[in-house]
Amino acid sequence: MIRLVAVGDNVVDRYPDLGVMYPGGNAVNVAVHARRTGAESGYLGAVGTDEAGRVVRDALAAEGVDLSLLRTVDGPNAFATVRLVVGERKFTGGREGVSRFRLSPEDLVRLAAADIVHTGECSFLEGQLDQLAAHTRRLSFDFSERPWDYVEEHARHAGIAILSSPSGSRDEALALARRVRALGPATVAVTLGAHGAVLVSLEGSRDVVAWGAAEPVAVVDTLGAGDAFIARLLVGLARGEDLPALAVAATAYASHACTSYGAFGHEAPLSSTKETS
Repeated sequence: MIRLVAVGDNVVDRYPDLGVMYPGGNAVNVAVHARRTGAESGYLGAVGTDEAGRVVRDALAAEGVDLSLLRTVDGPNAFATVRLVVGERKFTGGREGVSRFRLSPEDLVRLAAADIVHTGECSFLEGQLDQLAAHTRRLSFDFSERPWDYVEEHARHAGIAILSSPSGSRDEALALARRVRALGPATVAVTLGAHGAVLVSLEGSRDVVAWGAAEPVAVVDTLGAGDAFIARLLVGLARGEDLPALAVAATAYASHACTSYGAFGHEAPLSSTKETS
């Protein structure tokens, strides 16, 4: 079975208009969706000792994610405040809490056993990306919508690079993917929100291009759709799935993630936390 470990950020996503919160964060979401799509998955990160930290920890355990690398740190868990505008998630605030950490030599040894390790721009691990790359078989990095100078600086460490360009065109996404591929990653994905995603991947001596169109669904909440795409993409790449078919499968999986609230469910009452906005 494929083994994936997601490293880095976690939050509770607070929805003050709904009075609820959900566990989330790029690394957590990828770990959960990788598990749901048939991989063994683990999460390496830091949760707080408050109720929000318990919500994240309990959700991961319920989903069957390996928590042997999880840290529990005295203090508040990270959170983000979310507002929905016609189903589109908008972040309006948040706090880091205890989420920042450094990878230890023991962590790096453990990560070396995974088929794929995933992290991203929200995890504050840029200073250790060279170590991560040196100790992992295949490193995936989510650049989200970071500017080009950030991508150019860090893409060389990633074997798989994911970027987001929600307002871009298909041609612009393909040009961006090829530009990032030239920096070193073997596979680059550029997501376009409701317009699907473009993949460019090195196979043998040539780049193969694939396109996946988003499926039409009744959108409730777009939060975490990109992370669902990443998880399905990574599991498919590790399995050696056909790239055009994988592009379609990953975008379809991401589309259906938009049909419910939160990144992957596990709703909890927001009134159980001290702050509600």
